[in-house]
Amino acid sequence: MSENTETARCLIIGSGPAGYTAAIYAARADLKPVMYQGMQPGGQLTITTEVENFPGYPKGITGPEMMEEFKEQAERFGTQVRGGVVTEVDFSKRPFTAKADDGRTIVAESVIIATGASAKWLGLESEKKFMGMGVSGCATCDGFFYRGQDVAIVGGGDTAAEEATYLAKLCRKVYMVHRRSELRASKAMQHKVLNTPNIEMIWDSAPEEVLGDESGVTGLRVRNVKTGEARDLALMGFFVAIGHKPNTDIFTGQVELDDQAYIKTKPGTTQTSIDGVFACGDVQDHHYRQAVTAAGTGCMAAIEAERFLGA
Repeated sequence: MSENTETARCLIIGSGPAGYTAAIYAARADLKPVMYQGMQPGGQLTITTEVENFPGYPKGITGPEMMEEFKEQAERFGTQVRGGVVTEVDFSKRPFTAKADDGRTIVAESVIIATGASAKWLGLESEKKFMGMGVSGCATCDGFFYRGQDVAIVGGGDTAAEEATYLAKLCRKVYMVHRRSELRASKAMQHKVLNTPNIEMIWDSAPEEVLGDESGVTGLRVRNVKTGEARDLALMGFFVAIGHKPNTDIFTGQVELDDQAYIKTKPGTTQTSIDGVFACGDVQDHHYRQAVTAAGTGCMAAIEAERFLGA
């Protein structure tokens, strides 16, 4: 074995609530886990400001602070947390191998995948500027902060429709911006949106610029894609709901993926199509996408890895 090759009982690929929880449980089970944090250490929560819906934080906590506490807890029990990215895996035989961008090759008896999913963004410079200051990719995470305010959401699928109706229960007004003249959402969801009095549809339009100042978002400029006419909407929050992309590129052909490229797991478990490879968090969950559910599946993955290795 070369000096750049090492062995591990449990390799965790990715961080965030799922990865760190898996690390805590795996380390306490004496699996001596090695974790590579990935491109975005701490996952999507690191681009969130306040987190108020995670149990145990009655006064709320920022996403980055919470992920730092998760990391410290994982390290306290002996997890080797490493910056960097796993760039290649081979699950064709056990032990599995993984190559990282630090030049190391890890030969692992079990693998837990927690690479998450990334929200798709519009790509506007102003969207990036006000991220966490009024721009959000998760209505159920951040909608509460805009109670009684006016907000906008862009998208036209089921997720956008669900998030718009959720926001309508909290906010005074919800502008729903869609570049077509009809929604792509299911008929039931369309009916719900179109019959919610405080949702105003902005048809045939696309966001052009997020408006704001040092305090955060103050409005949204939208442009009609047919007439070219621009309109400024006064609002406090802007939600992007144009989909998520699971971070599974390196696992294509290694484990079974669904038609949206999320990792398939056996119902009620985190077991993938390869024995000894487990997946937890948003990389295998496009339904709930919450920190607390991700943490729960991280716990499941570690317990299942421990049982697999003990079998």
